[in-house]
Amino acid sequence: MGRVRPLHHAARRLLLLFPRPRAFSSSSSSAAATPSREPLHVCVVGSGPAGFYTADKMLKGHEGAQVDIIDRLPTPFGLVRSGVAPDHPETKIVVNQFSRVAANDRCQYYGNVTLGRDVSLSELRKTYDVVVLAYGAESDRSLGIPGEDLRGIHSAREFVWWYNGHPDMCNLAPDLQSTDSAVVLGQGNVALDVARILLRCRSELAATDIADYALDALRGSTIRKVYLVGRRGPVQAACTAKELREVLGLKNVHVFIKEADLVTLPADEEEIRNSRIKRRVYELLSKAAIAHKGNNNNGQKELHFVFFRRPTRFLPSEDGVTVGAVQLEKTCLKDDGVAGKQVAVGTGEFEDLKCGLVLKSIGYKSLPVEGLPFDKYRGIVPNLKGRVLSSESENATVEPGLYVVGWLKRGPTGIVATNLHCAEETVAIILEDDKEGLFMGSSDSKKQGRRGLLEILEQKNIRFVPFDGWEKIDSKEKVAGELKNKPREKITTWNELLMAAN
Repeated sequence: MGRVRPLHHAARRLLLLFPRPRAFSSSSSSAAATPSREPLHVCVVGSGPAGFYTADKMLKGHEGAQVDIIDRLPTPFGLVRSGVAPDHPETKIVVNQFSRVAANDRCQYYGNVTLGRDVSLSELRKTYDVVVLAYGAESDRSLGIPGEDLRGIHSAREFVWWYNGHPDMCNLAPDLQSTDSAVVLGQGNVALDVARILLRCRSELAATDIADYALDALRGSTIRKVYLVGRRGPVQAACTAKELREVLGLKNVHVFIKEADLVTLPADEEEIRNSRIKRRVYELLSKAAIAHKGNNNNGQKELHFVFFRRPTRFLPSEDGVTVGAVQLEKTCLKDDGVAGKQVAVGTGEFEDLKCGLVLKSIGYKSLPVEGLPFDKYRGIVPNLKGRVLSSESENATVEPGLYVVGWLKRGPTGIVATNLHCAEETVAIILEDDKEGLFMGSSDSKKQGRRGLLEILEQKNIRFVPFDGWEKIDSKEKVAGELKNKPREKITTWNELLMAAN
């Protein structure tokens, strides 16, 4: 769920206002832990894993909870749909659980509703007892170095949204045919994802739910070399062993890792001893360096791990507008003297790495909305275990009835399942506040909840997409996919999504 997206007035007029959602029912098959005399009106903003886990825990933890989920997209499930790589179908199985949550009589989904434009945070807080912000991170961090606006430079998020058929990126059209080399800045799981998609056998991708236009572009791609660039060394690589093992095992791909980069210092060895994940990642890289020793003599595609380098500027190609190379500064590691963490510092030695495509995988960034306290430096909402605070200062006060979960709460870290524990913590705090009677106002100040939201949407002529609208999209995508032996053929434009939902 994000703050800003392009207006699509023509598309929004395509839908008649859907029938009112089912009336509230206090009965539910979910286990209830906390009885309540009155319904507890809860609005979850964002329908990704953090949002759905929160809704699930609220419904199970409070027998009177009536949960409404709003999202700016017509399609639910957030990064499970638009972020998880198409060749990772097992990760997407969680949507079955989320669909069962949406089927609960006490839960409703309102797609195509944007916080900050269609409905304000102030309006939601006046309408609901509890508002939980779970809209994640839909922007990108910037490097802030010269040449960052050259053509051919994209964020990894944009590229991921493009090949996953996100309607905001269906027209990205990255140029994959004017170069044989791509540079990916970063060595986390997202960086490995985009490198894998660039290098993976096209016939394997054809059996996934990758967007059709992306598959066509990749079939015509001339990219043969992908460079994964990291500021620190192999011990500090931010990926998981599972993701690394997969990219190292790609068919017809030769892996290049410099043996000198694998030399460890005492501080590295301490990190390895203290972290099983770091140990496994380092072991995998070391084995790959041995297994792929020597030059690529078989005409295979190439994956280069480039350690101890940081970008300092992007250099244009001969046309002056397209990226032609990345200038890298060699780095070394030094203790930061505070947290005992090794940080990369420049050595003053530079080299240029030629390329025609750059994907920046340096971190997602959340966006604030009007009326929301926000820490711009950390990119999160200031909070205490999910309770939103008025600021980051020592004198901060709790914002009553306002909570946060997921990346907006802790930053863009972790895997899908990380959001389960994050949601459990936030919901536990909400239930604790309910027991303390924080949501029991006078009869004159009772919140309207769902009825109030519907009135706001009607007054503003907002055509929302309910969950059965998404089910129509889902059905059409699956039918189209069967014709191509794919799990689904994603609908990728706003107009087509809204038409399919009607």
